[in-house]
Amino acid sequence: MTVLGAPAEQPAPVVLLFHGSNQTGAKLRAFTGHAFDRLAAGGAVVAYLDGHRGHWNDARVSNTFAARTEGYDDVAFTRSAVERLVGEHHGDPDRVYAVGFSNGGQMVIRLVHEIPDLLGGAAIISATQPAPENFAPTESLSRPLPVMLVHGTKDPLVPYHGGMASMWGLRPRGLGLSAPETARYYAERNGITAEPVTEHVHSAVRGARTSVTASHHRRPGRPPVSLYTVTGGGHTIPGTRKAPFVMGRTDMTFDTVEAVARFFQLHTGHPTPA
Repeated sequence: MTVLGAPAEQPAPVVLLFHGSNQTGAKLRAFTGHAFDRLAAGGAVVAYLDGHRGHWNDARVSNTFAARTEGYDDVAFTRSAVERLVGEHHGDPDRVYAVGFSNGGQMVIRLVHEIPDLLGGAAIISATQPAPENFAPTESLSRPLPVMLVHGTKDPLVPYHGGMASMWGLRPRGLGLSAPETARYYAERNGITAEPVTEHVHSAVRGARTSVTASHHRRPGRPPVSLYTVTGGGHTIPGTRKAPFVMGRTDMTFDTVEAVARFFQLHTGHPTPA
């Protein structure tokens, strides 16, 4: 676990970062060009966590990674990580936010259902809610939480419109809902039934191949759910660092880190070069 952020006089918000498949916390940090370090520069305790052998025991029945087959309890691991961050780094236990990419996003989905009491909110990037028959948690706690989602319409691994996730058409990884269905699922879980409000975050300009639209599910007194749809975007984290071309296009006009900060009322700064 890589932890960033100097101990503060007052308890600081905690941001947990869960990497994607075949990554580590350090690899996610490099994959994003250290972009999430800006949250530490803004006053948060930022922790890049490490899954077992590059993977997490996530929310999908179809998960066959060693983290699942060898019985790693990543929910208990997350609890322990938070206890350490609160105890050793002066983190605020009431402001813990989980951010996950791909397999890490599926891990965040598991946390939202199994230990929502631990979280102040969740951001899920390039991952969708598993279809009911592919949903692993046997118990689901229904505490409402703010949920932010980011997904590209041309994601080659996790289909935006739902269906079978796979590694470029090989090694199926289970059925999932579409990104809009996922947002609606969390909105209804939060007691929001009204239609979402659409916001054009970044309109396509001449020559641009991606654009971003937000769908905000809101109701007074209820935690919000927002889906940022990256039209033309791939299996990437927009506004951080361009991913390899096999992952699809990376939109560089939408700042995912700034959106996370705004959604959870955090701050960003300029990180010190590592």
